[in-house]
Amino acid sequence: MKQALLAVSFGTSVPRARQDIEAVERVLAAGAPERAFCRAYTSPTIRRILAERGEPVSGLPEALEALAAAGVEDVAVQPTHLLYGFEYDKLKADAAAFAGRFARLALGRPLAADSESLRALAACMVRRFGQPEGGALVLLGHGTEHFANMVYPAMQTALRLAGGRRAYMGTVEGWPGFDEVLAQLKEDGCGQALLVPFMLVAGDHALNDMAGDGPKSWKSRLEAAGVGVRCRMRGLGALPEVQALYGARLREIV
Repeated sequence: MKQALLAVSFGTSVPRARQDIEAVERVLAAGAPERAFCRAYTSPTIRRILAERGEPVSGLPEALEALAAAGVEDVAVQPTHLLYGFEYDKLKADAAAFAGRFARLALGRPLAADSESLRALAACMVRRFGQPEGGALVLLGHGTEHFANMVYPAMQTALRLAGGRRAYMGTVEGWPGFDEVLAQLKEDGCGQALLVPFMLVAGDHALNDMAGDGPKSWKSRLEAAGVGVRCRMRGLGALPEVQALYGARLREIV
């Protein structure tokens, strides 16, 4: 039986940020060496930008169509998405449309799919980045209007229970937002903050919304509020602990 592993990511147009995706992909490929490895990106915008650069990456339906045409019978689809949200919902629907084309088509869970994963992520963040003297660790996620946004306030609780007394969770497009995080920093007397992207890659959101020089970035707004800021410009995918969590997700379906 011909088998394949399909790693599915949102994607990024930032060349350096692709290293974080590829680091996770290498761990996934090593976890299922008997399977032919391939990738897909779910963002049409990212795929268009990469195609214009001469670096085409398939979408999920196209990748599954190619595998079916090649006679693959068993496909393990492992997303690198962080949480259950609109992107994962679409990914799930796209995969379901191909269920009858393969003898077996298994879809893996996202990274932060349960409380055990959140606790592991929180412990990793606190252990890796700690709490600078007189300062704070501020994780910045994407955020979503989907109910899955509740992962972020849950992560705030997990950080505290992991010993991150001055570790804070914020989002670009969800809740908690900038105002909530700034209020906590002020209340706790934090004059310094380390900003870390709580995203697979340090892509456009990290470069602009988090660390950009424009007045609307978190860095600029925190500095305007009197908080000194340092930024880490690598995504979660660069961390071996996070790569191992993705490897565990894959083992659930192969």
